[in-house]
Amino acid sequence: MERRAAGRDHGSAGDGSMDSTPLEAAKGAEFDRLWLQMMMEHHQGAVQMAQTERGKGSSPEAKALAQQIIDAQQAEITEMQAMLK
Repeated sequence: MERRAAGRDHGSAGDGSMDSTPLEAAKGAEFDRLWLQMMMEHHQGAVQMAQTERGKGSSPEAKALAQQIIDAQQAEITEMQAMLK
């Protein structure tokens, strides 16, 4: 995995904010492990926001989209968990 991908693809502000010092210093398998852990946290945040929309939203279209987000993000979390094993 490339170091630049960690901040550019999923950084919350698009400014590389996910590139923390431990990630910058990590190499090889350690970098991969830290990156996957950070990405899982990021995806879990998306799931939580989508769950809020499902529970409190009023638009059927937005609630349907929220469910699609939950399903997609959870599938990616499961895949990343398997990669960590």
